[in-house]
Amino acid sequence: MKNSFLIILTLIIIGFGCSPKQEAKTVYIVRHAEKMLDTDDPQLSVAGTVRSKKLGQILTDKQIKHAFSTSTVRTKATLQPISNIAGIAIEIYDPQNHDDLVEELKKRKGNVVVVGHSNTIHHLVNYFVDEGGKFEELEDIEYDYIFEVTLESDGSSSVVRRLYKEF
Repeated sequence: MKNSFLIILTLIIIGFGCSPKQEAKTVYIVRHAEKMLDTDDPQLSVAGTVRSKKLGQILTDKQIKHAFSTSTVRTKATLQPISNIAGIAIEIYDPQNHDDLVEELKKRKGNVVVVGHSNTIHHLVNYFVDEGGKFEELEDIEYDYIFEVTLESDGSSSVVRRLYKEF
C-alpha cells in the first residue's frame, strides 16, 4: 500500500512538472477594415482596402505565425495582405465562441493576429485584462484600433490599445 501511494504521488508530481507552459507571444486583435454598405456580407471599401494593406505593413516585422478571422468577406479581406506576406493560411473562428479561441491562442506557438467585428472583439480582448480595465464595444465608425495583447510564459497577460498611426 505504501509503495502504491509513492507511485501515485510520483506520477502526480511528474504530471504537474510536465504540464505545458504558455509560450510568451503577442496577439494583435483588430476590427475588420472599413466596409461597403451594400450587402449583408460586404467587401471592403476603398478606405478599407488601404487600411488592410496598412495592417499588413504594420505586422510585417512582427513574426506573425497564425491568422484568425470570422467567416465574413470583410474580415478575411482585412487579413489577406498579412496572410500573403507571412505565407500563412487564414483560419476561421466562431465569434460567438470566444472560449475556444482564447484556449487556441494560448496553445499556439508564435505571434497571432485576430480580426473580428465591432461588437465582438471587445469580448475577446477582455479575456486578457483585469476586472477594472475592461474595454467597451467599438462604435460602428471606429476602425482605428489595434489591441496588442502580450501573453507571458507565466500565464499573465496585458493589453494595450493602440492606434494604427502609432505603429
